[in-house]
Amino acid sequence: MVPIFNSFLPLFDGHLDLAWNALSFNRDLTLPLDQLREIDASYPDAPYRGSCLITLEELAKANLKVCVATLLARSGPHAPPAMLRRELDYAHPSIAHGHAYGQFSYYLWLQKSNHVRIINSRRHLDDHWENPNNLGLILSFEGCDPVLDLDDLYLWFELGVRVAGLTHYGVGQYAGGTNTRSGLTPDGFALLREFQELGMILDITHLSDESIEDVFNVYDGPIIASHHNCREIVPGQRQLSNDHIKELIHRDAVIGTALDAWMLYPGWKRNQTDRSVINFDDVIDHMEHICSIAGSSKFVGIGSDLDGGFGVDQTPMGLDRYAHLHLMADVLSLRGFAPGDIHNIFYQNWLNFFQKSLPVL
Repeated sequence: MVPIFNSFLPLFDGHLDLAWNALSFNRDLTLPLDQLREIDASYPDAPYRGSCLITLEELAKANLKVCVATLLARSGPHAPPAMLRRELDYAHPSIAHGHAYGQFSYYLWLQKSNHVRIINSRRHLDDHWENPNNLGLILSFEGCDPVLDLDDLYLWFELGVRVAGLTHYGVGQYAGGTNTRSGLTPDGFALLREFQELGMILDITHLSDESIEDVFNVYDGPIIASHHNCREIVPGQRQLSNDHIKELIHRDAVIGTALDAWMLYPGWKRNQTDRSVINFDDVIDHMEHICSIAGSSKFVGIGSDLDGGFGVDQTPMGLDRYAHLHLMADVLSLRGFAPGDIHNIFYQNWLNFFQKSLPVL
């Protein structure tokens, strides 16, 4: 079992790919981080092997009380070969469906072993926040390709999934995603209608601009941007435009700042740019930009995406393991953020949002 949480400021992370890391990269998240890194380094198949930042023990050291934990498997109909990844892409939605069930089963095992608690209601969240003895998980689809039809969506909701993004990179079954110019498909519009019927929270992260426009035109349910930075600072379609940010603020959404270097530093090139060019100030630039548009700190959170397909080679200087996120509190203070603002960013905004948006049950 992971240790009881320590005295660090609480954390609520809007995006972690825990099960995907375990199943697709064969990482035993119950190990201490240094031990996992040593084992991970024996796999030569990716440049970030051996430099991961997350284990359950490390998350406990960081006082992470709740995170949005993903189910991630793609099966887009038109994905170009250059975008296909063997740990992500599958030939048919039924296969992606099977992989998502595997990831869900991993979360069930973690819960049975008392490492985590799956949270699917406001009552669960309130109880867990007041009495945490492990990590709380709110389950989310990072792309709905594993959802085979509308009946299947209802089954996933009954299993406890409470957040869903329609797609990931490329064109998915339900929408155009990152690096595309496609909007929602007919099935995507139908899925959104069922989201509203169920009370499923929509995550717009990874939607193309066209898909975001479609969503804003037809969807008025609860909405977040789980791990999304600002286009004004780092150009590119993967980032939010100022108009996107304004609309999200209007809808009382929370925007989780991502910690992947290429989303923080203009012109970053993987395996070429040295991470010494970025630090926590670059992260806070994005937070500050959203706060300046909103006029407050009430719409910004952390959606770290750490170990989301990258490692220490692609994080800001000073962020060498997950618990180092707490170093950002001092930098926020030096940048003029008041203690209440820092609490908002570290946990309070996400907590408020999910206390309002999860089903009561």
